Amino acid sequence: MEYVSRVPGPPLDGLIDDLYYLDGAPPYSRLMLPAAPAPLLIVNLGAPFLIRAGTDLEAVEHVDGCVVTTPTRAWEFSYPTPTRSVGVHFKPWGPAPFLPMPAAELCDRPATVAQMWGQVATAELRERLITADAPHEMLTLLEDELTRRLRAIDGLDLVRDMCSVIAATGGAVPISDLGIASGASSTYVARRFKAIVGVTPKRLARSYRFTFTVLAIDVAAPIDWADVAARAGYFDQAHFVHEFREFTGLTPTRYVEVRRRFLRDHPGHALEGWPLPAE
Repeated sequence: MEYVSRVPGPPLDGLIDDLYYLDGAPPYSRLMLPAAPAPLLIVNLGAPFLIRAGTDLEAVEHVDGCVVTTPTRAWEFSYPTPTRSVGVHFKPWGPAPFLPMPAAELCDRPATVAQMWGQVATAELRERLITADAPHEMLTLLEDELTRRLRAIDGLDLVRDMCSVIAATGGAVPISDLGIASGASSTYVARRFKAIVGVTPKRLARSYRFTFTVLAIDVAAPIDWADVAARAGYFDQAHFVHEFREFTGLTPTRYVEVRRRFLRDHPGHALEGWPLPAE
């Protein structure tokens, strides 16, 4: 599988972690993505893919791609073989300047690219991407499109600054302290977070805390789950297990099993680390 990524230039670098190009056979036909503070835009250039998000019982077909803001539950992604797409890994506040709706509407309900930018504009963008000569040219086209669509959002600077502190502390900062330091009312902060990030500051902090905890686990070594929970600030192990299920859809033991399977089946794969086999 070919994977190419790069960080965009200003001003998009303040909203986006990286732009990427993906082409080839997926490691598994179905992948499960744990909930994380990682909004995503995919412009699909191949056959349709399927998404089963949140508590959905049935997967939904996406032809032109999708956009999802900060999810609160694990979601399942079914790749075609082969697959080909370009996309964006956003910072938590990053999608808002490009959305026609509040981010909260998309946190567990991915929209199509056409719902975001319209059928005609989406078809034109996909055509330009498909006929581009190389991955880096495709990423430049996507960056230009995003730059053209960038718009001002009320409260974005406040939300960005608070999100940055939450991220820097791994979600361990008291949210009330952030609100006081901002000088804004708790009502305004919560409203702006829901509109821009999709979730409240407290929920975002939970997501960061859990993500930092899980990615720090060495699945190749014996794991003391009581120690993992305590170091992450979970004083009740039952609460830790409940949150683990909510964010990943798996028990801690099952999570380690599927992570080990990915490492064993596809060592050094471009997608290893967060997506998990769902089959």
